[in-house]
Amino acid sequence: MSWKLTSFDLDDESLVINESILSIGNGYLGVRGNFEEGHEEGTKSIRGTYINAFHDETEIIYGEKLYGFPDTQEKVLNVIDAQTVRIYLDDEPFSLAQGQVLEFERCLHMDRGFTERIVHWRSPGGKEVKIHYRRLVSFVTKELFALDIQIIPISQIDRIRMISTINGDVTNFFDKTDPRVASGHARRLHVTEALQENGISIVKDTTYVTELEVACVSSSSITAGSWEYNSWPGEHTLEETYLCKGDEPIYFTKYALYTDTIRHGADVTKEGLKLLQQVKEMSFEELLAQQKQYLDAFWKVSDIVIDGDPHVQESIRFNLYQLLQSVGKDPASNIAAKGLSGEGYEGHYFWDTEIYIFPVFLMTHPEISKNLLLHRYSILEHAKERAREMGHKRGALFPWRTIAGMESSAFFPAGTAQYHLSADIAYSYIQYYLATKDEEFLTRYMAEVLFETARLWADTGHMQAGKFRIDGVTGPDEYTCIVNNNYYTNVMAKHNLLWAVKVYRLLAHQDPGHLSQLIDRLGLAEAEVEYWQTAGENMYLPYDETLKINAQDDTFLQKARWDLLNTPSEKFPLLLNYHPLTLYRYQVLKQADTVLAHFLLEDEQDFDTIKNSYDYYEEITTHDSSLSSCIYSIMASKLGYAEKAYRYFDETARLDLDNIHKNTKDGLHMANMGGTWLGIVYGFAGMRLKESGLSFSPVLPAEWNSYEFHVRYQGRMLKIHKNRESAVYTLLSGKDLEITHEGELLYLANGEEVVV
Repeated sequence: MSWKLTSFDLDDESLVINESILSIGNGYLGVRGNFEEGHEEGTKSIRGTYINAFHDETEIIYGEKLYGFPDTQEKVLNVIDAQTVRIYLDDEPFSLAQGQVLEFERCLHMDRGFTERIVHWRSPGGKEVKIHYRRLVSFVTKELFALDIQIIPISQIDRIRMISTINGDVTNFFDKTDPRVASGHARRLHVTEALQENGISIVKDTTYVTELEVACVSSSSITAGSWEYNSWPGEHTLEETYLCKGDEPIYFTKYALYTDTIRHGADVTKEGLKLLQQVKEMSFEELLAQQKQYLDAFWKVSDIVIDGDPHVQESIRFNLYQLLQSVGKDPASNIAAKGLSGEGYEGHYFWDTEIYIFPVFLMTHPEISKNLLLHRYSILEHAKERAREMGHKRGALFPWRTIAGMESSAFFPAGTAQYHLSADIAYSYIQYYLATKDEEFLTRYMAEVLFETARLWADTGHMQAGKFRIDGVTGPDEYTCIVNNNYYTNVMAKHNLLWAVKVYRLLAHQDPGHLSQLIDRLGLAEAEVEYWQTAGENMYLPYDETLKINAQDDTFLQKARWDLLNTPSEKFPLLLNYHPLTLYRYQVLKQADTVLAHFLLEDEQDFDTIKNSYDYYEEITTHDSSLSSCIYSIMASKLGYAEKAYRYFDETARLDLDNIHKNTKDGLHMANMGGTWLGIVYGFAGMRLKESGLSFSPVLPAEWNSYEFHVRYQGRMLKIHKNRESAVYTLLSGKDLEITHEGELLYLANGEEVVV
């Protein structure tokens, strides 16, 4: 389960694989490892781009700067660089940009949790050496970054010098003249401490605005025939030099522990030293053994085995591994739209988390999904404040893009106006409850979130002619903004409202004491709950009698249709070539909107309406957003469009590995990676998670011989296998269970296979 690159091109950033990340601090201070350690210019981080409110695109159209961004405090920050190690062979610097690369191999071991590079290199002066790099960030000790280097001299070399540095003077990429990237200040941290004591290097940085601290505590060791050691503390950078004889192998290891204010308290240095003491006696091999044990448990549940398509097999594992690396492992963090693989979006979270990524962890590692929900709960007060800022008397309006809870979008038509995010979050809480039956979570967290989001809808919409209507919002499709009665928004709000009522009634029956406390704390009145029910039951869902489809909004079908077939290929994505107001005047979609609603809440419409809507909207959808193809694949599977289902899925699976959208350099598309898993489990396998239980309608793509995956459900583990002849369901652990296959009930006993 390793991913290899045997070709090398310094200019091809699309070949860069982000290997492991630490998430630290105010929306993450990330440690990145992407280029060769010995590059003469030092280790680099990917040049990220600041993307605008429309996913993946630039902000300049016809030379006009349409929207700027606030100099927000909420950014993912590049932190103290502890990975740079420069190597000199008799004063000749090792550099892949010079000399001759005789052999090169780079491998990402997704089953063992580390990367390695093996380089056979000859210097311009004829010095020949083999260098073997291995690096990891521990899944077990999340603060730990470890580096292991083996140097084997091939030709005559007198001295090999290694310079290991820790640099606290770090920046984020920005360009005030290029609105595609961050336009604020590149330097967000300043060094407040840099010292070396008893062979330990300590660098501490502080953020300029929030005064959060991050520390890097590091130590290194070397095994060589003979060597000399020197160290130089500087104002911003600590440097250690090992001067070794050049006729024997050298083994070098370096451990760096990262601590931050949010997770480790006021004395980050003390905590870093404590963690270093715990791990420094462990060898790199022992760390690798820990990584493998962690990943064995992860892949046991998460792996999807595809027989018949090695390219898809490679991509699904790559995507799942990147999701695991990037997702927050505690309630202090979430998952950025670009993960921690690039500076696109500045590390902000969107609704991508709840709709595209959350289900992956919910059905495989629910403890991670719970942390994602706890993080949203932790910013609930900010969401309530945001609702007041937007003129609402009550309720919670979660920000469209955020880290710590503040709205970071400055282009409100395609940002803040996407009120659906509050319903998306409520939807994920409901899905978590259905998958886990975690009653304590419902009582302590879910009820309050559903009540406050329901309040938002009650205050945003209004009753007219017996129907509840929601005006002036933007749905998922960012080529259509500020509309009345967006179908997706309305149907998700309906789900939110009615479940809030359901949870209120449930608590009144099961835990009236806690409900009474909530009522007092929130100032909740019974009349509000009754209005939620009225609004939900009478929600207006646009429908066109002529086309027999759900209209995307009140006026969408009145617009002229964009002629996608005769639009030149160089004009895509449309946002790069047309003014947003031009796009708003046409029937043209950037991504799935009504079709997405039909996936999430399919029971709201009959099959024919869903099919008609799919056929209609597919013709005018550009898929300029990476969030789109996976949804069209899933719904094509439901509708029996086998060829379309696989074509859309293939685009989803290979999007980053093949750089299909030509912007992987800005960071990986994490929602699309989640969409790959959704495309198999919810698409081809037809899984649905509803109040009535778990159901499947599996189909097998013609390109495959079989597929197999696992899901967790209410304390149970199920294995699902689909081949050309049958579907096989196995309850591997937990109490006996009834599921639905193609509309028929199946009884699963623990340890037994049921073959259909």
